[in-house]
Amino acid sequence: MGAHGKGSRGKRSTASYVSTVSMVVFVAFCLLGIWMLTSSSVVPSHSQPTTGRISTSRSFLKDPPPSFDDVSAEEGAKGAAAAVEQVSEEDDDQKSGSEEVESQQQESRENPNLDGGVDEESRKQPEQEEQSSQQREEEQAGDGGENQEQSQNQQQEDGDRDRDGGAQAQSEQQEGNSEELQQEQQADAEGNDAEAQSQAEENSSDGSGDETQQQTEKDEKQLGDPNAGESLPDGDRLEVSNESDGNKRPWATQADQSDSEKERRKEEEAEEEVKTQSNGGGEDAQSLLGYDWELCNVTAGPDYIPCLDNTKAIKKLHSFKHFEHRERHCPEESPTCLVPLPKGYRRPVEWPKSRDKIWYNNVPHTKLVEVKGHQNWVKVAGEYLTFPGGGTQFIHGALHYIDFIQQSVHDIAWGKHTRVILDVGCGVASFGGYLFERNVLAMSFAPKDEHEAQVQFALERGIPAISAVMGSQRLPFPSRVFDLVHCARCRVPWHGDGGTLLLELNRVLRPGGYFVWSATPVYQKLKEDVEIWKAMTSLTISMCWDLVTIKKDKLNGVAAAIYRKPLSNECYENRKHHNPPMCNEDDDPNAAWYIPMKACMHRVPVDASERGSQWPEQWPRRVASAPYWLNNSQVGVYGKPAPDDFRSDYEHWKRVVTKSYLSGLGIDWSKVRNAMDMRAVYGGFAAALKDLNVWVMNVVNVDAPDTLPIIYERGLLGIYHDWCESFSTYPRTYDLLHSDHLFSQLKDRCNIVPVMAEIDRIVRPGGKLIVRDETHIVSEIENVLKSLHWEIRLTFSKDQEGILCAEKTEWRPEKYTDSS
Repeated sequence: MGAHGKGSRGKRSTASYVSTVSMVVFVAFCLLGIWMLTSSSVVPSHSQPTTGRISTSRSFLKDPPPSFDDVSAEEGAKGAAAAVEQVSEEDDDQKSGSEEVESQQQESRENPNLDGGVDEESRKQPEQEEQSSQQREEEQAGDGGENQEQSQNQQQEDGDRDRDGGAQAQSEQQEGNSEELQQEQQADAEGNDAEAQSQAEENSSDGSGDETQQQTEKDEKQLGDPNAGESLPDGDRLEVSNESDGNKRPWATQADQSDSEKERRKEEEAEEEVKTQSNGGGEDAQSLLGYDWELCNVTAGPDYIPCLDNTKAIKKLHSFKHFEHRERHCPEESPTCLVPLPKGYRRPVEWPKSRDKIWYNNVPHTKLVEVKGHQNWVKVAGEYLTFPGGGTQFIHGALHYIDFIQQSVHDIAWGKHTRVILDVGCGVASFGGYLFERNVLAMSFAPKDEHEAQVQFALERGIPAISAVMGSQRLPFPSRVFDLVHCARCRVPWHGDGGTLLLELNRVLRPGGYFVWSATPVYQKLKEDVEIWKAMTSLTISMCWDLVTIKKDKLNGVAAAIYRKPLSNECYENRKHHNPPMCNEDDDPNAAWYIPMKACMHRVPVDASERGSQWPEQWPRRVASAPYWLNNSQVGVYGKPAPDDFRSDYEHWKRVVTKSYLSGLGIDWSKVRNAMDMRAVYGGFAAALKDLNVWVMNVVNVDAPDTLPIIYERGLLGIYHDWCESFSTYPRTYDLLHSDHLFSQLKDRCNIVPVMAEIDRIVRPGGKLIVRDETHIVSEIENVLKSLHWEIRLTFSKDQEGILCAEKTEWRPEKYTDSS
């Protein structure tokens, strides 16, 4: 009986213990379920827009882990692990959230300073806790008293935390976690770079498995030291958001000005109508990954410029008298083919060595060598093309010629008074290439004609240039922006057609600016030269240009005539013969996009508040100074008074370039020479790079606020353009393209695929693309770049704004387009 009675008590004790354990586990499961439900209601308040990179709330992961008053720590851990396993079978999404939070909370107990994402070790934590709890439960059976005392102490501590944590969770559920949002905003506002870096690493995870994890690790490497500044700091993000609204401001656009001045050609109107009606950007991004890229099957081959090599349009022209065949004639549908690489292409020689030599295989043209070799333009030296620094007018070196000009007129003052110039008929642009040593930027241009690839030579060397001709259309620049215009032995018929071409230079030349003409009519006495000189003399006098001097360069055996544009209208009013005539008052001198030239002159602004009435500040002060003709009564592009808008934009880009671009994108800026800002606005991006050996082509879109005059006032270069068409440059001519909210502006006007094909055309292999835009736009761009086999170096998104950095590879498809 004693034995039996003892056994019965043992069974009842065991049954009681099992019942207690079951009850504890059940209570633990219930509490955990309640906690998980409240937690899941909190997480969505922090979720980011669907971008493929979800950000986990930092402040939520900082919350203390839940505890349970009526179970031991060991049993609680076991119950939690079991609950997680059961819930995971019912709801994979809920499993992911609870498992992530639980592991983070365990890490928070072990390391109070932890403020980052969930790693692989934390994902294994529930399994480790389950195994540990099983071992501890077995040990507890042998030593229940001591463990029970420890468990009670732990329960009391956990209970206190659970009551606080439960109340906090309930408050967060009711108030939408507003306190955490305020804490997160405060942390962002204080510029917590390390925390933002952790956020960026979490954002790069999109649940796509090992491939995404590898991309995340790659992005982390590209971001570098988190203390060096994040890729999209909170302050920068806010300014980017404001910038995206720029086109809503009451600014005149180049398109408005051009349309009001002259009707566009009928073919262009039809083309624009088709583009406007098309659903630009509507193509499914996923289908782009399988886009069947092909090589362009064109006569121009590796040198293809779509708007200048449109043979079908050129054949339909009725006249070549005004070089119409050298002007832009864009295809009705922008091409989506890719330009092949020249055989034996190599990454370009870096600046400054590239000024003197380039790889022959990159621009394998020898016609200029044969025609101009004796004039020191270009020579072949083994696998290189070399540029001795001379030209037709400065055989003994460009620097001597540059100094000769300044000695002729001291007020030119290279790099101080004179900063931005236009070099007409530039040849291989040695003049512009050596002006960098005098802090001068030259916009060089020449036509794509029988002098093969002269502009391509210039760009390969790292010198600013575009392929253009002075024909029947105005140049794509605003009025009164160039400090000086230069023409060395350029065979341009300035005196023909009523002086139309010289009057076009008068339009773009700043009042008080100089025209330097060093050509044979200035110093030779051949019959043709004498006749041209007489005609030019008569024309320049009637234009009120003052012939400042004619100087002879004894070393080169040439001379230069230097003219100056008037600063007032007095001469115009006192002319006996009003020929050329003054332009009509309603003729807009700034309208320059597909606008025919007119043989007339615009009056000089004389009001102190008008642009052109005063000379800009000396370089480099002018780059940071708001132009005098911007006043507080004007609303800037981003909504502030214009001068404040200008300064805010400049500070914004200095911060972005310094904190992010120079150190956070993994770009070796020593290899960047030719850069382009595809949507420049005030030119802040270029201004922030002014101390590097980089020049920037600032593009102002024709449908955007016309801020190009401001860019020139700052001493920077720029051009009007419509990205629904091809740019007037050779393939492989830019090291870096920068796009800030361009594609979100373009999406309603043209399809993204041709624009990306154009970007691929003009960027060199190894060149970079930086895109800042809305998150879904950046994601779409990324998909297209992947289909083009570009290497995605970095992607980062936050609050519906994203940034992408990618590098072009040498990949080319093998198949050519059908020529039919």
